[in-house]
Amino acid sequence: MESRLNYFGHPLAGKVLKHINSASKVVSDSTLPAVIQELVKIRASQVNGCGFCTDMHTKDAAHAGETAQRLHLVAAWREAKVFTDAERAALELAEQGTRIADAAAGVTDEAWANAAKHFDEEQLVALVSLIAVINAYNRINVINQQPAGDYQPGQFG
Repeated sequence: MESRLNYFGHPLAGKVLKHINSASKVVSDSTLPAVIQELVKIRASQVNGCGFCTDMHTKDAAHAGETAQRLHLVAAWREAKVFTDAERAALELAEQGTRIADAAAGVTDEAWANAAKHFDEEQLVALVSLIAVINAYNRINVINQQPAGDYQPGQFG
């Protein structure tokens, strides 16, 4: 599989990615736990069918010590016993925030209230921002058909 264009090598894309990467860094440096951040990035990427981001974030999570069992079960998190209530709340918000076009109501009040039970206001801002940022990355890679499988942890800094 070949990407449709050399997006990451194009000067205009570099300018766009500079801003998306800056937003990503702000979220990464927030008080939202790193494990939650990786789980959310993985689940949104799975929902969007972004192989490039799914590959990247599962490898980064594994490199950071996430277990293979949990990584394999992210796609079926509702039935898996290995996730905390906070992780489940974040995964639900990530799914609903990613699938907003699929539901007339968007993100439900129940999903929001559940997330608000587990995260403070700064963490909620980070979580919402993370969902937006990973969806932006996913869309760039899916539209461009960016190939997956070659990512190495830490490759992008």
